[in-house]
Amino acid sequence: MNKLSFKLGVFIFTIIILVEAILFLFLYTNLANSREEEVLENLLARGNSHRDVLEKRFDQATLNHVALMESEAESLVVITNRDKEVIVQSEPLQPEIQHLLNKSLQDVNHSGKVLDGHWRSSQYVATVSPITLEGEMAGYVYMFSPTMVVQRVINQLSNQFLLVGFIALFLTVLAIFILSHFITRPLVRMKKATEGLIEGKDQVNLHYKQNDELGQLAHSIVTLSNELNRLKQDRKDFLASISHELRTPLTYIKGYSNIASRKGLSEEEQNHYLGIIKEETEHLTQLVKNLFDLAKMDQNEFSIEKSPVSLCDLMAKVHEKVRPILSEHDLSLRVRCDAKVVVNVDAERFQQVLLNLLDNAIKHTPAHSHIDMSVSVENGRVGISVTDEGEGIPEEELPYIFERLYRVDKSRSREYGGSGLGLSIVKEIVEKHEGEVAVKSELGQGTSLTIVLKKEDLLTYE
Repeated sequence: MNKLSFKLGVFIFTIIILVEAILFLFLYTNLANSREEEVLENLLARGNSHRDVLEKRFDQATLNHVALMESEAESLVVITNRDKEVIVQSEPLQPEIQHLLNKSLQDVNHSGKVLDGHWRSSQYVATVSPITLEGEMAGYVYMFSPTMVVQRVINQLSNQFLLVGFIALFLTVLAIFILSHFITRPLVRMKKATEGLIEGKDQVNLHYKQNDELGQLAHSIVTLSNELNRLKQDRKDFLASISHELRTPLTYIKGYSNIASRKGLSEEEQNHYLGIIKEETEHLTQLVKNLFDLAKMDQNEFSIEKSPVSLCDLMAKVHEKVRPILSEHDLSLRVRCDAKVVVNVDAERFQQVLLNLLDNAIKHTPAHSHIDMSVSVENGRVGISVTDEGEGIPEEELPYIFERLYRVDKSRSREYGGSGLGLSIVKEIVEKHEGEVAVKSELGQGTSLTIVLKKEDLLTYE
């Protein structure tokens, strides 16, 4: 009883039955009243017809002829003089007929009138037609019809409505069953498909071709299934990459710790091995910090606190921090920030962005080359670009460089290729600032990464 098809069927059935009941009641009432009026009008017309004959020839023979005609019909006739004394009748008078004969006829005109049309509560329905001879009232033609005649017509109409009602009810139930089955069958398939996703099923196929809401829902479920498969694969790749990234420095630390603890090593050798251990520890610390930052971003715990910042001052601090690394790799950094640009950003996070971009450029730029860091303002928006003279990125790899743990050259060592988290962090921080990151690269010509801030973040530009 908790099935959707049953609930939907009951709901539709109730609505349709209510609508049909209202329509049937309205139609039945109108038809019943129409048939009732038809019987009364026929009775009055018959009385008027007799009246017309009598007005042409008002004698005993004609009176008897009229009575004889009605004696063979279901209706009966009573003809009276102007004082309502009975002249002729087709059947013996019943008390109710006598009662109707005594009713006042002050408002009766020549077209006649219905004396009693209450067929539900009376034994007879009656009409009266006045007889006028040479402009003077000569008498009345009373027509009486047993109410069973009207009841028979109404009963016949009721039986027809009952038959039509049962047919309509049957067709309604059949239509609801087909309709609910048609609607719920794809929903049941979708339910099973989602249960399959919960149980870990990799692929879901819903062959629903209609371009309606159910078709859109089926398409969304298939899309969700494909996206979940992609996320599962990404998670596997991510965990595999993280395991590799963590295992490598830990292996180095463990191995060189064992070597450094051997007896007989010179002080120079020990310092060399301890330097390697320190370097791997710093790399491991940075990796964990990056992962922690990404985790906070995913959980919306990574806050941005904006304040007015001079880009030239910020870039000067960043230049000072990377100066030793530049010297070590025999590289030069050219900073172009001619205008005094003040922007509304989180200084600490934005410094982290520039450091990550420069670190990425340093790793991919050959010795004796230049790296450019510049600021531009166009259409009220600030752009910060970091451009290197490295080997460039293949065009087919560009859409993926901001994915976590993604490396363009999978064969490169960690020393040159990094962990693959730097650009992911850059993208997350810039998007937290409601900005954009764009990349341009050409093989053998280097790479340029540009951060574009929204117009509202440019405070002054002189």
